Amino acid sequence: MSLLNDSPDSDLPREKIYKYGAASLSNAELMAIFLTSGLVGRNVIQVAGDLLEKYGGLQELGRLPVSEYMNNKGIGLAKACKLAAAFELGSRLSREQIRSVPLDTPERIYEHFGHQLGNLPNENALVVTVNSRLEHTSTTTISVGTVNETSAHPREIMRPVVTRNAYGFILIHNHPSGDPTPSTADDRMTAKLIQAAELMQIKILDHIIIGRPSPGRSAFFSYRAAGVIP
Repeated sequence: MSLLNDSPDSDLPREKIYKYGAASLSNAELMAIFLTSGLVGRNVIQVAGDLLEKYGGLQELGRLPVSEYMNNKGIGLAKACKLAAAFELGSRLSREQIRSVPLDTPERIYEHFGHQLGNLPNENALVVTVNSRLEHTSTTTISVGTVNETSAHPREIMRPVVTRNAYGFILIHNHPSGDPTPSTADDRMTAKLIQAAELMQIKILDHIIIGRPSPGRSAFFSYRAAGVIP
């Protein structure tokens, strides 16, 4: 077994963090901190690199359940749980940072929720409430669906907005396929939601569909940017 300490000090991820900071490490080196040890003939950084190559990068790795990590040679329950915890910490940090930034553009909304939803294997829908300064006040998961479909009635979407006496809200859901192009069902839901919000005199700021970056295609779709939500 190849341990993290088997490399010269200058190459150790822990040494690099101490001397230069965590930002100096590659993705594989950061993962090696959590994996700790490698395999016979493959040091821990190489094992981490193999995982990144196999799954296509951090976003794909972050979507995996613990059981899938364990399908890789040398990754037992302890290492799999460490990886899952590392990705969850990243998601939670992103959610904490959101509190001080107004959610006034689709780009900012995607910046804060893209990783959280873009990494999920099933469709999820969130309602994000904001105050009059468009600052985040709460996030509520209102629907967890299948690999290609989620559903939520406008009353479920509006409930957390009403109970929190919010100024307005944003509906966000993901497309696990990675393509954020809205479906016919998405269009129908948005139209109903606009009507419901107008009736209840609550401001709907946007409906964002989150996918994943791809050449020639945005990683998200905004109904407000498309002119559907005034």
